[in-house]
Amino acid sequence: MEAQWIAQRAMLRHLASLHPEWTRPQLAAAVNCSVSFVKKWLKRFRETDPNDLHVLFSRSRARHTPPPSLDLRLVQRIIEIRTTPPEHLQRTPGPRTILSYLKRDADLQAQGVIPPTSTRTVWKILRKLGFILDPAERTHKPLEPCEPLQEVQTDFKDITTVPSDPEGQRQHMVETLNFVDAGTSILLSALAHDDFHAETALDAVITFLRIYGLPATLTFDRDPRWVGSASGRDFPSPFRRFLLCLGIQPNVCPPKPPR
Repeated sequence: MEAQWIAQRAMLRHLASLHPEWTRPQLAAAVNCSVSFVKKWLKRFRETDPNDLHVLFSRSRARHTPPPSLDLRLVQRIIEIRTTPPEHLQRTPGPRTILSYLKRDADLQAQGVIPPTSTRTVWKILRKLGFILDPAERTHKPLEPCEPLQEVQTDFKDITTVPSDPEGQRQHMVETLNFVDAGTSILLSALAHDDFHAETALDAVITFLRIYGLPATLTFDRDPRWVGSASGRDFPSPFRRFLLCLGIQPNVCPPKPPR
């Protein structure tokens, strides 16, 4: 995009030097840009050498001067509002609430102290003073590989190659229940069904266990077909109770994308 802008500015400078009698709307139509664009860049071209190529590049929008230092009275007032909320506020005020109080503070207005215009300034002050702490850095540790057939991971997968029913409500007509060995990442089984619910999913697990035996751990996500509804969160689902009766430890993934 920057290359296109440079070419457009170079064409504008060339046409302006070649046809000095052209008006700004004519130059804008020739370069396919706005009149304000022509006004701005013609002014820059007049201030530099005609052979200077650096003028064609965009100027940095970064601040060239450091921001003004904050008034200590303003910082002290932010601390007071944070530690002792006014108007009997029954919570710890955040940057947005503190900024609204600063704009209505009569003492600061009488002293000529101008409050900041952005909540980011208040947030920086609170963070620098230790009122807002940075979240702790999370370090992810890789899981230790287990022995083959000691842990089996299972999950449902939609078969997108099977067309869905145009008059139906389901997006996919066929699903497979995959069983993967966590120790070797080998796909052990993939059972297909056109209607996987709690009963048919349990039958598929029983079929897998009859073929490969009982693993020590079975890992699965929080699919309602495995863990049941949210109303029964205090009691194990039938599927988990079934695994516990067989001596298999059910390992339910946390409510986040699994590792």
